[in-house]
Amino acid sequence: MEISFYYCFLLFLILRFFSKHLLHINKNLPPSPGPSLPIIGHLHLFKKPLHRTFADLSDKYGPVLYLKFGSRPVILVSSPDAAEECFTKNDIIFANRPRLLAGKHLGYGYTTLVWASYGDHWRNLRRIASLELLSSNRLQMFYNIRLEEVRSLVRWLFRQSKDGEFVTVDMKSMFFKLTLNVMMRMIAGKRYYGESLTELDEERRFKEIVTETFELSGATNIGDFLPVMKWIGLNKMGKRLEDLQRKRDGLMQELIEEHRRSKGNSASAKKDKTMIDVLLGLQENEPQYYTDDIIRGMMQVLLSAGSDTSAGTMEWALSLLLNNPEALVKARAEIVKNTGETKFIEESDLSELLYLQGIINETLRMRPAAPLLVPHESSEECTVGGFHVPQGTMLLVNMFAIQNDAKFWEEPTKFKPERFQALEAKKEKGYILLPFGAGRRGCPGEGLAMRMVGLALGTLLQCFEWERVGEEMVDMKEGSGLTLPKAQPLLAKCRPCPTMVNLLSQS
Repeated sequence: MEISFYYCFLLFLILRFFSKHLLHINKNLPPSPGPSLPIIGHLHLFKKPLHRTFADLSDKYGPVLYLKFGSRPVILVSSPDAAEECFTKNDIIFANRPRLLAGKHLGYGYTTLVWASYGDHWRNLRRIASLELLSSNRLQMFYNIRLEEVRSLVRWLFRQSKDGEFVTVDMKSMFFKLTLNVMMRMIAGKRYYGESLTELDEERRFKEIVTETFELSGATNIGDFLPVMKWIGLNKMGKRLEDLQRKRDGLMQELIEEHRRSKGNSASAKKDKTMIDVLLGLQENEPQYYTDDIIRGMMQVLLSAGSDTSAGTMEWALSLLLNNPEALVKARAEIVKNTGETKFIEESDLSELLYLQGIINETLRMRPAAPLLVPHESSEECTVGGFHVPQGTMLLVNMFAIQNDAKFWEEPTKFKPERFQALEAKKEKGYILLPFGAGRRGCPGEGLAMRMVGLALGTLLQCFEWERVGEEMVDMKEGSGLTLPKAQPLLAKCRPCPTMVNLLSQS
């Protein structure tokens, strides 16, 4: 009797496997890379970094693939034509997000700007972000914050170099602190990384929470693809995410309460409005909608999306320049020619610095901050590349593969900022260059990111001479995570440019 049961169970698995295979053919689904195994699907093919593994699969099987991440159907797109189809003809259909565990806990039950489903609520959040928080006018109001933090960084580097000698600096840490200070000053009017050796308890809590957020956000949660892991209690990620969100909530709520208490007490309140102040102003008019949950969610989205990505782009850019010193020399020569050496670079100078803009765009091409973009999910059936895509299918667009494809880019593995030197070059690239995504759910923070990276990188190149720590090239291996970190943090040597010493000593 027991043997018969096992035979029946084995027969069931075989029939299920072949029925799914036949269904795959009959429904004109995209090709799949080999068999989808019972329970795990194609997870057995995964090797890190995923964007490179997926690029290899696309090279072998085609630019539109159908995968099973355990029980979750996935369409993987790796061509500009298919990406354009997803973000134009099927833009509304793919405007949803998959319901992953991180969205449940860190996204307030899928209600934040990143995780909310497409609809009235999401449209309102997007409007707030685009018009109230990240508009050109608002970014200009926050310009002094970016300027002060960049100048603070170069002053610190200047003091580290005794008698103009080269000093070795952990640039990953420097960029991380810079972007976090900028974002927290914009959001709450506070900076948590300073030049003081004394660390306050609030600063320590903030650093721990931010570090854990990036760690867990970039981790793959196997329970998202194998629900059985949650049922049998083997998936511990949910508990970690719950604990993290409790700590994040506490810190963000404290900041909100601080601003509530100080609202209207300062004569400069209107002039120095933070993002919390803007959101609290909206809450006064519509308290039922703009709850503290909504405000905390928006704060956390801005902090997470606006700091790690920009810091990573700057780290990759400087790494590429150190491995291509002729480009570094050319970039500084352009800055000196346009701004001189008697004043620091300003954001208003960036539009004239075409080679610097080329460096940033080439960095975003070679090492996009979100190589697979943020996942989308189909709200109904559609077709992509002539193939059927079922409702509820997760969409991954491999921008890393598209932006490093020799069919669209000459010598894609070479660092060539000259590709983008023509003023309209970036616009002409269309769907072969989309580091910030596209369509309704494209990143609303692109303007802030380009300003931040341009000002910081330009100032560092203007003020300092840069060298690799040793004779060997900077290690360009990619680490694990959603935002494509370097596997090895960048250590670099710098010293003040002799012609900039007077200006640096006065700042």
